[in-house]
Amino acid sequence: MTDDKFWRAQRVIITAGAGGIGLAIAKAMLRAGAQVWVSDIDPEALDKVAAANPGIGTFACDVADPQACDRFVKHAADRMGGIDILINNAGIAGHTGPVHEQPLDEWVRCFDINVHGQFYMARAAIPHLKRAKGGSIVCMTSVAGKFAFALRAPYSASKAAVINLARAMSVELGPHQIRVNAIAPGAVAGQRIRDVITSRANARNISYAEMEAQVLRAVSMHTMVEPEEIAAYVMFLCAPTGRAITGQVLSICGGIEYAE
Repeated sequence: MTDDKFWRAQRVIITAGAGGIGLAIAKAMLRAGAQVWVSDIDPEALDKVAAANPGIGTFACDVADPQACDRFVKHAADRMGGIDILINNAGIAGHTGPVHEQPLDEWVRCFDINVHGQFYMARAAIPHLKRAKGGSIVCMTSVAGKFAFALRAPYSASKAAVINLARAMSVELGPHQIRVNAIAPGAVAGQRIRDVITSRANARNISYAEMEAQVLRAVSMHTMVEPEEIAAYVMFLCAPTGRAITGQVLSICGGIEYAE
């Protein structure tokens, strides 16, 4: 099957698809010929996506709400005639600060979105992928799930949980020809990393420029990753080129050498 023929047959759902990595993936898959539906918690951002990208379907959804995830999956599957690919992209940075000073509600919210949201979406989507007799799930984790990042315990712990959720699903779903992999980005250019760097700078009482320099010193290429680079790798994993890849955690980080 040619790539063009493959992508024209694909039915894709993406969480947090109104910006950043999610939108980059949605645009790449739409260009390739896939049917694409994205969800996001921000209805205004979704309206902008729909206006700028007429081929992308949109649905307001908070992934921390299991019923909302069920509604999104059903809505998209009904309109596309099924689902072949789930991109579990939604996540938040969590609170920055020492473990003993973490607000309880902030800790819980981080896990509700980063871990439980991926579980809710997978639980709703897997029956559709089984009916399609194959497909892919990509879980967005982070290099923070591999390294111990000071002052970011909620994010690091939740992203580590995503890694093992993906691995467990890959073992369960392999016999159904459903591949499950995790992508671990490093510092991805955009507003989100700017917010993270600002929070970490404030927590350490240093300037933004000093904190950014510290972050990039830990990267062997001394540069950030672009959302489109993440999208390209997701395309590779979900296409026939990734047929034999499952249960893997693939870092796209410019070479993170140590936890800063």
